[in-house]
Amino acid sequence: MFRVRLFPALCLSLAALLHGLPAQAEATATARPADWAQPVEVQYNLFQISPTLYRSALPDGGAVPLLKNLRVATVINFLPEADSSWLSEPGINQVQLPYRTNHVDDADVLKTLRAIQAAEANGPVLMHCKHGSDRTGLMAAMYRVVVQGWSKEDALSEMTQGGFGDSTHFKDGIRYMMQADIDKLRTALVNGDCSTSAFATCSMKSWFKSANVE
Repeated sequence: MFRVRLFPALCLSLAALLHGLPAQAEATATARPADWAQPVEVQYNLFQISPTLYRSALPDGGAVPLLKNLRVATVINFLPEADSSWLSEPGINQVQLPYRTNHVDDADVLKTLRAIQAAEANGPVLMHCKHGSDRTGLMAAMYRVVVQGWSKEDALSEMTQGGFGDSTHFKDGIRYMMQADIDKLRTALVNGDCSTSAFATCSMKSWFKSANVE
């Protein structure tokens, strides 16, 4: 019932974000839905998305004991700078997948979702960017929709109204999500395709590589 009441407010919030108007997203939520990411630690903007997936802002050395407590086995970083500057724990794998929300495409999303799924087999995963809002927020929303089967509306509600950061950062992610073909992304994820398009750069590279081998 909560989501039915929330949907009109979500539409207004998204319209405000896309047109550069101030969004009053937090005021629309009277209680945090139980299936939204739940807060774990305020300093690092750390939330638990599922039993095996967390999201946060850029951690530092002080976060390592917390990550070990949470049994995090893999950290996925969406920044161009490596995590090795603060993370040297031998039991925690580091995966770096830098991207920008204003240049994101299906290949970025598939690469991330595939990395999350592969890492979850070894234990809980933490994904992060600098603030834990836009880049991390988009990939969290795409995980919700493509992997967990949420609707776009529900994932966008959580992304924009979940208390993860400044709502003005979400514009590019919202635009991408609204035009994304979820069925094609699911099919590509299952089939192991690098993109939903045969003309994507990664697809063309794969084709040329296989052609040269033959």
